[in-house]
Amino acid sequence: MKALYCMPALALAAIAVPSSAQVWQSDQGNGTFRNPVLYADYPDPDVIRVGDDFFFATTTFVNVPGITILHSKDLVNWEIYSHVIDRIEGMPQYDLKDGNAYRKGLFATSLRHHNGRYYLVVTPVGLNTRIYYADDPKGPWKFHELDREAFDPGFFIDDDGTGYIATAVNSDGTITLLTLDKDYRKVVRSREIHYIKGAEGSKIIKRDGWYYLFNAIPPRMALTVSRARSLDGPWETREQIDDQTGGHQGALVDLPNGDWFGFVMVDSGAIGRMTNFSPVFWQDGWPVWGTPDAPGKVPEIARKPIQGYAPAQPASSDDFSQPTLGLQWQWNHNPDNTRWSLSERPGFLRLHATQADSLWSARNTLVQKAQGPRSRAEVKLDLSHISAGDRCGFGTFGQHSATLSANRTSNGALFVDMSVITSTLEGPVEEQRTKQPLTSGNTLWMAVDADFINDTGALSYSADGKNWTPIGGTFPLSFAWRTGTFQGEQFAISCFSTNSQGGYLDVDSFTLMPPPATTNGVDE
Repeated sequence: MKALYCMPALALAAIAVPSSAQVWQSDQGNGTFRNPVLYADYPDPDVIRVGDDFFFATTTFVNVPGITILHSKDLVNWEIYSHVIDRIEGMPQYDLKDGNAYRKGLFATSLRHHNGRYYLVVTPVGLNTRIYYADDPKGPWKFHELDREAFDPGFFIDDDGTGYIATAVNSDGTITLLTLDKDYRKVVRSREIHYIKGAEGSKIIKRDGWYYLFNAIPPRMALTVSRARSLDGPWETREQIDDQTGGHQGALVDLPNGDWFGFVMVDSGAIGRMTNFSPVFWQDGWPVWGTPDAPGKVPEIARKPIQGYAPAQPASSDDFSQPTLGLQWQWNHNPDNTRWSLSERPGFLRLHATQADSLWSARNTLVQKAQGPRSRAEVKLDLSHISAGDRCGFGTFGQHSATLSANRTSNGALFVDMSVITSTLEGPVEEQRTKQPLTSGNTLWMAVDADFINDTGALSYSADGKNWTPIGGTFPLSFAWRTGTFQGEQFAISCFSTNSQGGYLDVDSFTLMPPPATTNGVDE
């Protein structure tokens, strides 16, 4: 299943782009790249280099498997490498029991490598900080749990092997440094080392005998850097960049030749938090984002830091022919593994309907990140075995979850309906928009068109995969950390039943592609 390339509607149309690209291709094929490097929701980035390889860890909240790690050879072309956590433990809501855990789960992580071992530090919401470790980022990962909760932990290993965790919460801004024992199993010392109003997301690097402490300042959507000769300070702090000039949470990673590059996330509307990369130069011992000709901002276009590697992107399309799910997929909470299968019908993903009142409370909703700036996702479904009361289909998942569901009447007739669930502070509110009968058999294609320039989406269906019927009009796409999933909008395949007994849905394929070419907003 291959996706095709379409030039997005940005002010970059004159740039030649490789024809093999998908919806968004950062690598321009001429030795340069454009930002964002990842036009999707990969928040709270932490990037390290191990030899000639770069690894990127990102937040996954309540999605499972949790904590995604990507791999690159050049900081521009990234592929999904692994996930760290198979299942989130600690409260029944992670199993969608006694409520949900949206906006909880696994927040910002810190990834490091020392003496042949990889370490990833994360604090599950409401639980103590965990230090995961593995000899390979593919796993298996094991962990030690500390005796306290360190918010957005920034792990740093000094030249002598001593491990530290920097932590701060933006409602306070006090940066606390935890010293670990030699095995990184427990905290042996804690002290306050610095204060920056609104600081969180601490990261520490070391260069030429200086310690550099990076902090996100969410109230101002800004990034600061502080430096000191000792981890205990005194620290001198300078402003770096913000969401107007590039982003507000990130740090630096060194290149094999000794140069440095910066990585940062930027809030970008319904798509979520995108990832920008930037050259960095040093001036009077301080890092400066950008180039000497255009300092203090992340460039739209820059020279690739490492040449010679072909364009690559995180996986998206899937024909479900492999014995395991592709790494691009995650479940909306811990799944019920007795209710889905790739082996009951080889070549298909089978979703047995779980009992739920609505999509928001349904287990085993399979999601992957939507991609910008505009994208179209299509699924091919076999509806033969859905039952009366089932709602099985495809759509978006986020603050606005728009779903096109296939249903069956009590006499066995198939129909589709379109609904939108909006998550609010009072709870999810569902709007049933329209329903239409199906008369063309049990095979059905469904599609989502997502426009992250205008933050709108649309649903349609087809009996042959060629001729499409729009349904329900447009709906909003949005990002809301207070009421949504704390993630950008996702594509979602779901199957649940309002009855105690349900049937099942067979998913033949998922295909991501550019939307139809447009001229002045009109399909050609």
